[in-house]
Amino acid sequence: VQLQASGGDLVQAGGSLRLSCAAPRTIFSVFAPLDMEWYRRAPGKQRELVATITSSGGTKYADSVKGRFTISRDNSRKIVSLQMNSLKPNDTAVYYCHTKQGLTASWGQGTQVTVSS
Repeated sequence: VQLQASGGDLVQAGGSLRLSCAAPRTIFSVFAPLDMEWYRRAPGKQRELVATITSSGGTKYADSVKGRFTISRDNSRKIVSLQMNSLKPNDTAVYYCHTKQGLTASWGQGTQVTVSS
């Protein structure tokens, strides 16, 4: 599964961004059953799991983003989105989408989110 992440930008604290992760070369029947995730890696920190959406639409969030971030999916367009509101400077990181098909993990190329104070 090839994943393409986009939407990162420079934004002021309190602002919003919407990240997208597309799988344009994946057919619907392969994409729909996949659990999809967003990770982030901030400078000098370990990679952090930010949000998960299951094939059935169930969601889970890191405590640090609960109530501010929303993950969603559109299987017909093969896109997973991460709506990020009330952004904080410590949300600054490279954000990656991820999925796993069997034993094979796939990562998007990363998109930079920078939140200025």
